Amino acid sequence: MSIDVEEMADGASWNELLAGSDQASPFHRYEFLTTCADHVGARLHPYVGYRGQEPVGLFPVFEMRKGPFAAAFSPPPDLKVHYLGPVPLNAGKLKPRKREQRNRRFVEAVLGAVDREFDPRYVNVRTNPAYDDERPFLWAGYDATPRYTYVLDLTADEGDLLATFSKSLRRTLRTDADGLEISRADAGEVERIIEEAAALHERKDADYNVTPSFVSSLLSELPDGVVHAHVCRYEGEFCGGEVSLEHDGTVYGWQSAADVSLPVPVYDLMYWHAFRAAKARGCTAYDLLGANNPDLCTYKAKFAPELRRYQALNRGSWDMKAAAKLYKRLR
Repeated sequence: MSIDVEEMADGASWNELLAGSDQASPFHRYEFLTTCADHVGARLHPYVGYRGQEPVGLFPVFEMRKGPFAAAFSPPPDLKVHYLGPVPLNAGKLKPRKREQRNRRFVEAVLGAVDREFDPRYVNVRTNPAYDDERPFLWAGYDATPRYTYVLDLTADEGDLLATFSKSLRRTLRTDADGLEISRADAGEVERIIEEAAALHERKDADYNVTPSFVSSLLSELPDGVVHAHVCRYEGEFCGGEVSLEHDGTVYGWQSAADVSLPVPVYDLMYWHAFRAAKARGCTAYDLLGANNPDLCTYKAKFAPELRRYQALNRGSWDMKAAAKLYKRLR
């Protein structure tokens, strides 16, 4: 039986389907998707595939235009959304051959709908690490580039978890941190964290297009329990913080900033606090979101996380790829 593709306008129904998959992320939530679309000026296509009456997959795609050209993204550019792409549904009960066949037909159906509806000259998809079969994209002529992230297992007790960290990190976490306080952040403090992250990127001459208004919108739109944030103060003064997202027992360390000039290790203590807070909520994993920058990898590896791989998939002529990069700079 063939797979039919429709767009789903009912966010509650989308999230209900999402909750039934073990290959989703908080970035796939309908509220997150619509907020992204509003902030990048894109049109969201929330595709759902059906085999008869049975939903078989979700695949959100963002349509973006510059002049006469259309491009398709999943996730959208510039918002530090690391993963998106397809989410298989009701596949766990299937035998491997049937699961592969359904995945292929679903991806082909969505890519066909994208081509028919807005004919993009350039397409960029980054899959979730839990999505483990990108071959339908390769067979459709996409180029694949492996990308990586680190995921920390939180199921061990705190003592055993701490014992897996590097010796230098363990020593740092045991140092006297008098004067440093870490607490839950309110909405205004979350905006301050994002402002500080933007300033940090500016000092490094690095792009950063996550805005306080975007994150404030997410705080307003997402349900309780998805966004978690902590603020750090040293001797009563703001010195950093972190904003994370939670979905199905995994926390995603999304945005952070800290003053590294202080006599206390703010980053180290902030992350350790975030790990323990996640454990206290019953979470089993913490995704550090990214293991692609050598300098950041050197730091993140101190937590002894597991390396996970996902795929960046692209289709389009080289001139359109260059145009896509230019588009991002001009926005």
